[in-house]
Amino acid sequence: MNDSKHFLERVEVIERINLLCGTGEPFLFIADFKGEKGLVLNSHELKESDILCSINGIELNGECQHTDEYTSELELDPISFNEYRNSFNKVMASLKNGDSYLLNLTFPTKLGSNLNLKSIYSSAKAPYKMLFKEDFVFYSPESFIKIYDNKLLSFPMKGTIDATLEGAESLLMDDIKERYEHNTIVDLIRNDLSVVSKGVKVDRFRYIEQIKTSNSEILQTSSQISGNLAHNWQSKFGDILFSMLPAGSVSGAPKQKTLEIIDDCEVSERGFYCGVMGYFDGVSVDSCVIIRYIERGDDGCFSYRSGGGITSRSRVEDEYEELIKKVYVPTI
Repeated sequence: MNDSKHFLERVEVIERINLLCGTGEPFLFIADFKGEKGLVLNSHELKESDILCSINGIELNGECQHTDEYTSELELDPISFNEYRNSFNKVMASLKNGDSYLLNLTFPTKLGSNLNLKSIYSSAKAPYKMLFKEDFVFYSPESFIKIYDNKLLSFPMKGTIDATLEGAESLLMDDIKERYEHNTIVDLIRNDLSVVSKGVKVDRFRYIEQIKTSNSEILQTSSQISGNLAHNWQSKFGDILFSMLPAGSVSGAPKQKTLEIIDDCEVSERGFYCGVMGYFDGVSVDSCVIIRYIERGDDGCFSYRSGGGITSRSRVEDEYEELIKKVYVPTI
């Protein structure tokens, strides 16, 4: 991605978050997948930037100027099935060897050239959105962590099905592979929260949300997990945040070994895809996992990043189909 010179290294990001949060100054933050670099902007710096961001319908940098509504379907040129299967088979070998129990495998899908990222940003309907200059846009349905009243909450999202299928909800909830995948992520996030908070518990387990796209509907399952933070969490928020990266729902378990397998099986670095973005308003924190992501490459071409969780019960045909089904703009 372009403009890398503007990003801070991990230690600098953590220090700046701790400073601003500790003094109660509002700020926007973004970190890449591996937590190696990021950006922290206070209200003045955000206003002076050309970054647009929306959290739960609230525009953080003024209203997006009107653009033509994005109504077209994305023109897709996905990775070939054979290439995907080669990486899938590598992952399955690692799973059967016990090196990982769950791995989120992702690939970029090339898109047609007639894209206007600002139009996509203004048209997409999602709880979390960002347009980062001319570099990338995302519109994420997945919360990462929220903090209010000294309580830390996380909402891992794992498990997807076409909502138009007959009995879709039952098919999703009764699927052994999907249940195992979700259980593994919930356990991983519980462990992540236990490192930085006390009294960790699962408040809601495998609840269903429906997401509408321009040409279809999908069902996704999430859980809500919470823990209690120390009263002075603000001055340590940068450390808390980065201790949880990469996000478990888009990496896998066990996390460190799974990351090594991801590096070996994926065709390119994820960068800010599958990273996190969030906002501290002076009192509370709301953040998301950066998915549903379109980026402009150095060659000016666009690609959409997507993927899904792989377990020992996964079928390559199903996972390849899911990778493509997740390439959409939710305009309804």
